[in-house]
Amino acid sequence: MNTNNPLLTDLYQITMAAAYHASGRAEQEAAFHLFFRTLPFKGGYAIAAGLGSAVEWLESFHFEADDIEYLATLRDAENAPLLKPEFLAYLRDLKLSVCIDALPEGTLVFPHQPILRINGPIIQCQLLETALLNIINFQTLIATKAARVCEAAQGEPVIEMGLRRAQGPDGALAASRAAHIGGCATTSNVLAGKIYGIPVKGTHAHSWVMSFETEIEAFQQYAAALPGNCTFLVDTYDTLEGVRNAVKVGNALRETGHRLLGIRLDSGDLAWLSQQARIILDEAGFTDTAIVASNDLDENLIESLKHQGAKISVWGVGTKLVTGGEQSALGGVYKLAAVRDEAGQWQPRIKLSEQVIKVSTPGLQQVRRFKQNGLFIADAIYDAELPCPEPCTIVDPSELLRHTTIEAGTGYEDLLQPLFRDGKLVAALPTIAESRSRCLAQLASLSPTIKRLANPHNYPAGLEAGLHQKKLALIQKARP
Repeated sequence: MNTNNPLLTDLYQITMAAAYHASGRAEQEAAFHLFFRTLPFKGGYAIAAGLGSAVEWLESFHFEADDIEYLATLRDAENAPLLKPEFLAYLRDLKLSVCIDALPEGTLVFPHQPILRINGPIIQCQLLETALLNIINFQTLIATKAARVCEAAQGEPVIEMGLRRAQGPDGALAASRAAHIGGCATTSNVLAGKIYGIPVKGTHAHSWVMSFETEIEAFQQYAAALPGNCTFLVDTYDTLEGVRNAVKVGNALRETGHRLLGIRLDSGDLAWLSQQARIILDEAGFTDTAIVASNDLDENLIESLKHQGAKISVWGVGTKLVTGGEQSALGGVYKLAAVRDEAGQWQPRIKLSEQVIKVSTPGLQQVRRFKQNGLFIADAIYDAELPCPEPCTIVDPSELLRHTTIEAGTGYEDLLQPLFRDGKLVAALPTIAESRSRCLAQLASLSPTIKRLANPHNYPAGLEAGLHQKKLALIQKARP
């Protein structure tokens, strides 16, 4: 089923759009921001992802005849047509004219920072909300998880192999895409390889070994069929005996000009088994044969195995990567920040809450990232209609007493970049490999203390002091 459809939305987006249309406010210009409030996995950073998929959805945005026919069948609580014919006619002819600025995929992102800024007719902005959140939330979550897994692997290759455990076909493809942006080297998902150009890897399952009378015959027959792709799964019966059988077949491969690429461990004490397997392989002269491990791995288990001296050199991570593991969703939100009045001036809007973290930030926003001595040192969300002050004082919106001041002349980059103007794509999207490279470069510019898996140091990120004061003034005005 094609999900690049404007009906991939919540009903309340349609009913709000109908009300905007009925009230004559459909074309009023508004600005929204898509952001999250809390970092996933109790970590120190997140990785923005999903932009390429969002662009694909946006470029196909159009209500087809059968979409309009379906919407016409909807009924309200009094069994009357929910949507008026004139509104349905409006949707039928609707073409996007919004402007969107975005963080490039693979960019580090922190709480309250807009991943997307959308402005245009309020009815259009509203109709985009649900799908954009669906795409960006999930892929940002998985890219972040992948970055953490790869950080734990300390530069050793990670294979994403979660297709069988992913949340349906669409979830599997999106997860493979996001995991590669987050740093995974390869995927087991062949369709993701075709669609996104991600390198694919795979060997054989236990069923291959079990289908033969002996394990060594299974390895021999696999080597005969695919001599250039020999990584043997050795734990079907007795793991260390399986390694010895792999060595025997590896010797035969050498005689024909091929080599034993690796052995794979999928159960048992991975630290001890990998150490013993390394001894067996090295004594037989297979010092360059990789030891691949799988079996419900995540960043915490990989870190533990590293501390135990495991001799694993390639990590296969599936379920806990493509599902988010202990965190099922990112929790990103999409909030109105300003509307343009009849005089053409932007009027800020704010949402209040009893929880400080849920009070929204008003006005059109930009994110400035400061860098010094090769490392990112702080981020400021500032009013995009005004120059960012120098020096720049940053206030943490969750901890109001936490301030950071950046000296004038410090190097910086403004992160939100033009993506759509008047509904037209104006930026060349990077390849997925380029987004992955950006992610790796961004992480290399982040202090190791912030990349810690547990209890990371807090990265200074918040509101520029002038924007913070504007927010406080609007809070006082709305709730004296």
